[in-house]
Amino acid sequence: MNSTPILPTRHQTNSSRGITTSTQGSNLADILERVLDKGVVIAGDISISIASTELIHIRIRLLISSVDKAKEMGINWWENDPYLSSKAQRLSEENQNLQHRLENLEAQIKLLKSANNVEEETNLPANNNDSQVND
Repeated sequence: MNSTPILPTRHQTNSSRGITTSTQGSNLADILERVLDKGVVIAGDISISIASTELIHIRIRLLISSVDKAKEMGINWWENDPYLSSKAQRLSEENQNLQHRLENLEAQIKLLKSANNVEEETNLPANNNDSQVND
């Protein structure tokens, strides 16, 4: 008689069972692609109040999307951010140079105005009431 040994069977526990989700069969790349393609908006408000007096109100808005989708929605702030774009860095430097030139011009105008005022005061005839002869 040939007998095969009977091996103990292992009962499945809850920890070894797969969790069924709506994204089962999708990998992380697929999910990320869907999110970036459509975009996700997360919004929230935080208020701190004492005795019906609002002390702090914070509005949080978060948009997660691809660059193409953001541009499609009219959002392109990163193109002009000096920390993210070389073009924006150049514009920032140009703006600082123009502000410096404007300050210099304003200082020169102020000096010219004060010089003109001094010149006008020295060219005005003196008001001598003592030189008038009374009849």
